[in-house]
Amino acid sequence: MCRFRLFPIPEQAAGLAEHCRHARFVWNLAVEQQQHWHPGRQAPRYDEQCAQLTAARAEYEWLAAGSQTVQQQALRDFAQAMRNFFNDTHRLPTWRKAGTHEGFRQVGLKLHHIKRLNRRYGQVWVPKVGWVRFRWTRTIPGTVKSYRVTLDRSGRWHIAFAAIPDCLPGPNDGSVVGVDRGVAVSVALSSGELLGIPGLRAGEIQRLRKLQQQLARAQRGSNRRARAKLAIARLRARETDRRHDWVEKTTTDLAHRFDTIRIEDLDVRAMTRSARGTRDCPGTNVAQKRGLNREISRQGWGVLVARLKHKAQGRLEFVPAAHTSQRCSQCGHVAPENRKSQAVFQCAACDAGPCNADVNAARNIAAGRAVTARGDLGTSRSVNREPQLCPSA
Repeated sequence: MCRFRLFPIPEQAAGLAEHCRHARFVWNLAVEQQQHWHPGRQAPRYDEQCAQLTAARAEYEWLAAGSQTVQQQALRDFAQAMRNFFNDTHRLPTWRKAGTHEGFRQVGLKLHHIKRLNRRYGQVWVPKVGWVRFRWTRTIPGTVKSYRVTLDRSGRWHIAFAAIPDCLPGPNDGSVVGVDRGVAVSVALSSGELLGIPGLRAGEIQRLRKLQQQLARAQRGSNRRARAKLAIARLRARETDRRHDWVEKTTTDLAHRFDTIRIEDLDVRAMTRSARGTRDCPGTNVAQKRGLNREISRQGWGVLVARLKHKAQGRLEFVPAAHTSQRCSQCGHVAPENRKSQAVFQCAACDAGPCNADVNAARNIAAGRAVTARGDLGTSRSVNREPQLCPSA
């Protein structure tokens, strides 16, 4: 994806918001039809839904005033989401909420629909909106055929052109690195490096707490509450931008420096599920688990792996995460008492001095037998290689 910041004028912003509302309306109708499905009754498919959309556009003027291609593309996206669900790769598509899921997708993009105005800005043609200006920060491949326009909670418009990213070349020196993801330390490398995601600063955290207190005291539907929500969203957007920037720079650096990247195989979706349970069987330590889930989400575990798959395609390997934090990287002794604390690891069987627990786990990951990103067991060209550790290891 090539993502850029959009700068629409007020009239264009109103047209983009109208497209978002129409796409969300059509999507939610498709979700409603799917939820009323039961055995013996087949839910309408894309062709039937397109016919129903044509009838609805003929009956309602407000729907006919929108772009038909935007509305039909929402149905195509829903059909693809259902195929992904039946293929066990994604969850069942659910409702889209106003103010949270604001966006639409447009296909059939031509080269003359994108123009570069100067060194900093370009413009793109949006149906029934016109030419919308965006900030040109990178080269747009000539193979793009579609784009998606989104509006985040802080009021910023973005456009993302769909393009397959190119793989980054490695050093071709047989180097191996293990990557351990954590909460206290975002990423620990087997070379001894400890990397942390830059979050909000101390002053920004203090301002966020004050805004959250104002939001809790404000009356629902008031202008004061709306201003507090917007200020909080802008702070959250700043934190998200810093996280994405850090992930892009870190994954690019790893892809350039190491020939093989090994990372622990974690089911992040299962790890971040709520512990509240059900009414009949309520969970325990729900607040603590909720805080842990938020910290895991802030560390960007999922997006880190996704970008490594794009940039180091064929060179990323997954290692089982069992006992990587309790195993000594020097002698192989596995015991819970080896880990003295969150940050200190000292083996109880050998004379190796204390070291950072996350670095020790990363070295175990670098030396582990991996499952490659292509799904082959132990068939990667670098599985039997020993990791190249730093001299202090």
